Amino acid sequence: MTDTLPAPLDVRLMNLAASVLFLGCVVLVLAAGAWWALRHPAFAIGRIVVQGELVHNNAVTLRANVAPQLTGNFFTVDLQAARKAFEQVPWVRKAQIRRQYPRTLEVVLQEHHAVAHWGRESGEEMVNSQGEVFEANGDEADLDDLPRLHGPQDQSTQVWQMYQRLQTLLGAPIKTLELSGRGGWKVTFQGGAVVELGGGSAQEVEQRAQRFVSTLAQVAAHYGRKPDALESADLRHSGGYAVRLRGVTTVAPGTASTARK
Repeated sequence: MTDTLPAPLDVRLMNLAASVLFLGCVVLVLAAGAWWALRHPAFAIGRIVVQGELVHNNAVTLRANVAPQLTGNFFTVDLQAARKAFEQVPWVRKAQIRRQYPRTLEVVLQEHHAVAHWGRESGEEMVNSQGEVFEANGDEADLDDLPRLHGPQDQSTQVWQMYQRLQTLLGAPIKTLELSGRGGWKVTFQGGAVVELGGGSAQEVEQRAQRFVSTLAQVAAHYGRKPDALESADLRHSGGYAVRLRGVTTVAPGTASTARK
């Protein structure tokens, strides 16, 4: 039997090169086909379905404003970029985006639920039910009666939580609650009365407020007044507080009227 001689080295190299070249051509053809298919109009995004409880936005306007910002087709669109585009729309807190075959993007939106205004009167910032500050657009009459909160931007959640505690504790509607840069709390009621609550922990502030609420009626009655005669109170005194009541004068004429508990 005759043994087959091995192919010369140059022949083997030529065969290998031909195989590599052939595989390369196949890969290029497949890549070009995939590139063409992914960019074919048949795969363009056909619909954007917007879902969620929308109060300050509507699906038609959202689609019209956000769709031009989306690049690519059903397969190539960047879902993270699309999510950010929707979350930049005023009043939108969170957006979830997913593909729905064959050509639909499904968008589920969560809007901010405004519970208070934030900052000074001229601003449009508001606080949502999570204590987050967000930018609102335009004036809406149904938001006019919401309280106004002030404080360092990074402590908005703390201010909102304190508002909820004090509103329950104090009873009377709170118009504004302010946390100063030095940690002091100040409440202004709807009727105009101002109460300086001082600083310290939330528990300490609540304890002072509780003592004030439980004794105000007694103090006011002592001067022939009701609690709604309150003009201002200062709870920052150690072991007591100072109040000012309408129609009560405890010092010489021309001097501020103050009763002390």
